Amino acid sequence: MNVNLDQMNLTRRPFIKTVVGASLATMVARAQEPSNPEKKLGWALVGLGSLSSKQIAPALLNSKHCKLVAVVTGTPEKGVKWREQYGLAEDKVYSYESFDKIIDDPDIDVVYIVLPNSMHHEFTIRAAKAGKHVFCEKPMANSAKECREMIAACAAVKRQLGIGYRCQFELHHQEAMRLAREQVFGPLQHLDAGFGFAIGDPTQWRLRKALAGGGALMDVGVYALQACCYLAGEEPVEVSALETKTDPVKFAEVDETIHWMMKFPSGLTANCLTTYRFSGCDHFTAYGSKGRFGMKPCYGYSKLAGWTSDPNIPLSFPQTDHFLAEMDAFSLAIIEGRRFEPSGAEGLRDLLVIEAIYRSIASGKKERVEKEA
Repeated sequence: MNVNLDQMNLTRRPFIKTVVGASLATMVARAQEPSNPEKKLGWALVGLGSLSSKQIAPALLNSKHCKLVAVVTGTPEKGVKWREQYGLAEDKVYSYESFDKIIDDPDIDVVYIVLPNSMHHEFTIRAAKAGKHVFCEKPMANSAKECREMIAACAAVKRQLGIGYRCQFELHHQEAMRLAREQVFGPLQHLDAGFGFAIGDPTQWRLRKALAGGGALMDVGVYALQACCYLAGEEPVEVSALETKTDPVKFAEVDETIHWMMKFPSGLTANCLTTYRFSGCDHFTAYGSKGRFGMKPCYGYSKLAGWTSDPNIPLSFPQTDHFLAEMDAFSLAIIEGRRFEPSGAEGLRDLLVIEAIYRSIASGKKERVEKEA
C-alpha cells in the first residue's frame, strides 16, 4: 500500500499539537471507529526474545487492526514452538538468512523489528527493500547516521517507518502532554525525569557496546529523554552530562549511570538521570508557574500512576496495553493513508541528543545538539 509521506520536515512540536490538541475522548473514539473496521494488516515479528513472547505477541492476539502472520528467528527450535503456538504455516517461519524472501509474501504488510539495537539498521533496510512497512523498537539505531539511512530506505519505497515509543500511546502520558500543552499549571519552568534499574546478567547483549550502542542511556534513559521532549513540545539545543561507574568490569564497554541537563530554545531546562546500578528510578515531574504534575511509576508496562499539585485536577486512568495501542495506531495510519507518529524522524532526533550527551561526557563541556537534517 503506497502512502504519501512528507518526509523529514516535522519537528516534535507540531506532533505534540496534533496529539494533544484533541481531547482524550476524541482520540479514543477515532481509534475505535476506523474507516474500515474489518481491515487487519499482517505483521511479522523479527526476533523472538522475551519482549516478543511476553508482550508483543499476546497483544497481537487482541488487536483490531493487526494479526501475526509470520516470525523471523535465528533459532529453529523457537520457530517450531511459535508456529505451533500461534497456528502459523511452516513457510511463515523465516530465518535471518532467508528473511529477504518476505518480498514474495503478500500476507506480510508490516515488519516489527525486535532485535538488539545494532541489528535495527540492517533489518529495517532489508524490510524496506522487500516493500514492507517497518515498526522498529527503540532506540531506533546505534547512531544518527544509521537513522538517516533507515529513513531514506523507507522513503525510497514509500513505506512507513514507526518507532516503538509506546508511552506516547498510554493515557497517563497523553494527559500529561495535554496538561503541558494547554498550560493547565502555567507555562513549564523546569522538568525532572529519570529511569533506571539494577541490571543483572553480566553476559547479556545490553552490556556489549557493539550490540547495544551504549548502556543505560540507550536502553532506558531514552524514556526520560522522550518524556522531557514531548512535555516541552520542542527539541533541546544544548546538553551537559556526567557519567559515573562503580563497577568498571561489568560496565567496561557501556555506561552505568549518567546525569544530564538539557536546555530548550524557550529557556526551559531539564535534569535527567539514567542508571543500570539501582532500581526505583522511574519518574518525571513537570514544574509550571502555577503548580506541578508528574508520574511515578512512569515508564513500565503496567501499574503506572500520575499525580498533580491540585486535587481537583487528577492524573489517573485505567491501565492499558501499550503495545496493543501503538501497533493498532500504526496499522490504522497505514490503512487510512496518513503519516504515523512517532516516525523515524523522531527516532533520529533522539539519537542526535544521545550523541550530544556522549560527546559532553567525553569533552567535559556543554555540547550543542546537531540539527536533524
